[in-house]
Amino acid sequence: MQDAGSETYDYIVVGAGSAGSVVANRLSADPGCRVLLLEAGPASHPWSRFPIGYARLVDNPAANWCYAAEPEASTNGRKIAVPRGRLLGGSSAINGLVFVRGQAQDFDTWAQLGNKGWSYADVLPHFKRLESYEGGEDAYRGRNGPLRVTDPDEGGPLYDALIAAAGQVGIPHNPDYNGATQEGISLSQATIANGRRMSTAHCYLDPVRKRKNLTIETGALTQGLVLDGKRCTGVRYSVDGKQRQARAAREVVLSAGTINSPQLLELSGIGQPAHLQGLGIEVRHALPGVGENLRDHYAPRTRWAIGAPGVTYNDMGRGLGLVKQALRYLFLHKGMLGIPAAPIRAFVRSREGLASPDVLLGFVPMLYEPGYKLSRTSGLTCYAHPMRPDSTGHIHIASADPGMPPSINFNFLSSPLDAELTVRAVRIVRALMTAPAMAALQTTELAPGASRSSDDDILAWVREVAETTYHPVGTCRMGTDPMAVVDDQLKVRGLEGLRVADASIMPTLTSGNTNAPAIMIGEKAADMVLRG
Repeated sequence: MQDAGSETYDYIVVGAGSAGSVVANRLSADPGCRVLLLEAGPASHPWSRFPIGYARLVDNPAANWCYAAEPEASTNGRKIAVPRGRLLGGSSAINGLVFVRGQAQDFDTWAQLGNKGWSYADVLPHFKRLESYEGGEDAYRGRNGPLRVTDPDEGGPLYDALIAAAGQVGIPHNPDYNGATQEGISLSQATIANGRRMSTAHCYLDPVRKRKNLTIETGALTQGLVLDGKRCTGVRYSVDGKQRQARAAREVVLSAGTINSPQLLELSGIGQPAHLQGLGIEVRHALPGVGENLRDHYAPRTRWAIGAPGVTYNDMGRGLGLVKQALRYLFLHKGMLGIPAAPIRAFVRSREGLASPDVLLGFVPMLYEPGYKLSRTSGLTCYAHPMRPDSTGHIHIASADPGMPPSINFNFLSSPLDAELTVRAVRIVRALMTAPAMAALQTTELAPGASRSSDDDILAWVREVAETTYHPVGTCRMGTDPMAVVDDQLKVRGLEGLRVADASIMPTLTSGNTNAPAIMIGEKAADMVLRG
């Protein structure tokens, strides 16, 4: 590993995750620019390259920060797990591999909130630039980007029945939800190619590791930003317990993610003055929005037993069946070991009259127990949630020690609309799973269970069991109001030489999984930096 010491670079990128890897790749394409990329975790993990590896990494501290949210009423006092990738590629190296851009209206809403240049028409070229996908229409899809996106090679009676049942309850089949319209049921597009995970580490960093002007430091825990007045001039970090400092001649780009980006700002004295002073941290720049506007998808997992034999991976992935699945993956790159976490999903309108879907259903072709252990009961899991929740929480440091995790408070279901839509989502799952097309599969509701019939019953169950879908965003919100942290150029408001480029800048949640939008943010941020 090259010793960065206290050298000067043109750009320093903090965090080699979904966005940071992209930024480092694009900035270092100019051989005249020296780029330092800092990552707190290791270079890789053996399980990361395999799609099924998400089940092994979701709570593995070797590749995961393993954060947990504070107990709250909406979780019945439970501490909800908040996994975040801690290795090159960040969460793109441990996630469920599902690729969802979101709806055009998501980005148009950002622009309407005052963020010039962030409408769907503005971000579509960046989405197209980042991907290589063979399906869909050229007007919407990219063909030659670094990130391989594919359709799962899955089929069979379970998928056929789900698509037919969806049609019976008014949900159309849509082969490309990342194209002209999102609405409908479809196999999940995935960041998988030739049986291998397409993380940003693999797609954006591996091809450029030999660039002489790019230094990648792993095991580098960033402890704070160096400020000269109102200008960020570098970073402080440690490697193997040794303190280091690097200087940025042009800019520092903070791409540490929704949890760690606000944490680093606060550790550097940037944030809410009263909170920082309470921890003995000198206030260098008052910015009240740091750590606020936290959003995530809060999703109960409905569970369904399936009596028809041989149609779920509970039957096909046990005993000799598991050996068969391993061989299918080894020789064909197919089957249980090579699919995304939820290989079929539906984007649904919760009621008539809506302009676009507001609820997501994600289907997992198996039942699993805590720790992603395969259940002995054959069945199906379906998580369901509103896609654009109104409830917001916050993330703030609880200590001046960079090694201490911040305090995460989601404040789930605090918006009555979120509670209402969550109940509707569960009812939509019930309607689909009991449609005539599902009869041959002999489905039986296990959870929440038929006895939970009223709205209050369903909400009580949600509070008992729901988890996030691991899509935290918003804690360094982009905007024009006093609570915004960055402007539409992603520059930290009131400071020079510092930008934030990751999912933390999202003003609102996108409609679906957030990895694709995070990568897009990296692409757009790099362009902004290069333009000055």
